[in-house]
Amino acid sequence: MKNNFYSKKTLCNVYTKPTSKSEVSSQILYGEKFSIISKNKKWIKIKTDYDNYTGYIKYDKFTKNFKPTHKIFKLKAQILKKLHNKFVPIKRFLYFASRITQRQQCGNFIEFEKNRWMKKKDVKDINDVEKNFVKIFKLFLKTKYLWGGKSCNGIDCSALIQIYYYYNNLFFPRDTKDQIRYCKKKSKINFKSGNIIFWKGHVGICLKNNYFIHAYGPKKRVIVMKTDQTIKLIEKTAKLKIKKISNIKNY
Repeated sequence: MKNNFYSKKTLCNVYTKPTSKSEVSSQILYGEKFSIISKNKKWIKIKTDYDNYTGYIKYDKFTKNFKPTHKIFKLKAQILKKLHNKFVPIKRFLYFASRITQRQQCGNFIEFEKNRWMKKKDVKDINDVEKNFVKIFKLFLKTKYLWGGKSCNGIDCSALIQIYYYYNNLFFPRDTKDQIRYCKKKSKINFKSGNIIFWKGHVGICLKNNYFIHAYGPKKRVIVMKTDQTIKLIEKTAKLKIKKISNIKNY
C-alpha cells in the first residue's frame, strides 16, 4: 500500500526494527510527510517523502489531510493554548523546520491545531528561504550529540547538515554515506566558508576564518573547532582521512 500521511507528533523516533529496543536510526518532525509500506496494530513501516528514508514508527498520531502553510524558525518553539482570552504555555514544543498549517490568527499568535497556538514570530512562510547557513547551524550550538537525532533534544552529524536543506525545501540525503555519494567533489582542497568535509561516517561544515561546526560524538555535542585541528584530531583518534570536500551552495 502507498498513501501519503503527515506526522502529528512533535518528534517521532524512526527505528530500524518494529521494536523500541532496536536502534533509533532517524526521527521525523511534526508535519513531515511519509508513506506507509506496511503496518500492524502497533508498528508501521514507513518511507519518508523528503529523503526516501525507511524505518519503523509506532502506530500513533498522523493525518492525511494536511497542507502546510508555515514552518518553525526557532530551535524550540513553545506551544500555547488559549484560556480566558490569554495564551498559556503548555509542556509541548515544536522543533526547528517543523511544518504547520495555519487555521486562524489572533493578534501575534496563529492556531495550527484546535486550541494549539504558536507565536507568530517563531514561524516563517512555508516557502521561506534562509541562505545564511551559518545562522541555521549556530542555532544548534551546544545541542547534545544523539545518534539518529534531528532536533535540539539531540542531533547527529549528518542530520545537522540535512536540516539546513530540509528547512529550505531542498533534497539532501539523511546518512553520511549517502551524502558522500550525492555530493559533488570539489576540484581543489580548501577549507573556505561553506565547504562540507566528509570522512567515513562523519561530516561537518566550514564556517568563516578556519572554523568548523559539527555534531561531534567524542565531545557529545554540536561544537565549533578550528578546521585544521579537527582534521588532525580525527585522523589521530579515529584513523580517518578526508573522503570528500563539497560546498553547501552546490545543492
